[in-house]
Amino acid sequence: MTATTAQMAKDATVFIDGEAGTTGLEIRERLAKLRGVTVKSIDPARRKDKAARADMMRGVDLVVLCLPDDAAKEAVALANELGTEAPKIVDASTAHRVAPGWVYGFAEMTPGQSDAIRTAARVTNPGCYPTGAIALIRPLVDAGIVPTDYPLTVNAVSGYSGGGRSMIESYQAGTAPSFELYGLGLEHKHVPELQKYSGLTRRPIFVPSVTNYYKGMLVSIPLHLDTLPGKPSLRDIELALDARYRGSEHVRVVAEPSAQMARLEAEALNGTDKLELYAFGKPELNQAVLVARLDNLGKGAAGAAVQNIKLMLGLD
Repeated sequence: MTATTAQMAKDATVFIDGEAGTTGLEIRERLAKLRGVTVKSIDPARRKDKAARADMMRGVDLVVLCLPDDAAKEAVALANELGTEAPKIVDASTAHRVAPGWVYGFAEMTPGQSDAIRTAARVTNPGCYPTGAIALIRPLVDAGIVPTDYPLTVNAVSGYSGGGRSMIESYQAGTAPSFELYGLGLEHKHVPELQKYSGLTRRPIFVPSVTNYYKGMLVSIPLHLDTLPGKPSLRDIELALDARYRGSEHVRVVAEPSAQMARLEAEALNGTDKLELYAFGKPELNQAVLVARLDNLGKGAAGAAVQNIKLMLGLD
């Protein structure tokens, strides 16, 4: 047996169901650079063949679902039919974000979350917008700075790659507007996970927007500090965030950003799996704007998926 063959025999195996989509391609590119993993692909002519898909699932350690929600649910049902031969699953769709029995795949969310992912058989990958919002809100709720019923507004802007094939094509064809708000019915599909994993009992108002660049994201949350219990200072906010993420490989709290910058652009973390958090404001105004910056295809999608894959396969 050659060294290469011996290495492949030891590798964990992964099947990306929906590997031709934006997120699937990003995940595959990252996994190609990861030692200890072999990615298996199904014959494109048989990708809708239930028996062929079941055989593929049966033969791998983990399946990543990069599918529309209904197709993801069908794939999970197919995996469940395999019983003890079923693989572990990371679902990148919205289908199971708040479903019972699924572990939320934001490893830095709470101190025990990475261990929960490590031992899970079913992990739902977070949405890009909720990743930024939850990273800002959850530590403040856990610290008692923000009450669970506090009326929060979350604003966000993303590159068009997060909008799926039709949006990507319209921007690349030059037929899409340069900037637009959307989700103005206040029922964006990310709101349930944003509320649940932020620890909020009151539904937040979420206003997303998309603009004419490929990827990069800013999520912002305004706060009137003097309306919060104990009237916390800007420094209190920053310390609570830092206490949660200190030492994290992927999440960084930028200290005292108000003294360093007056503007923040969205694309600085593109091509990385990093997440930066900021608490802007002026103490004398008792106001703050919390901001998360990330690559919506990195920590907001494929980067988080690979982080979860590594945890679930013991490669971290």
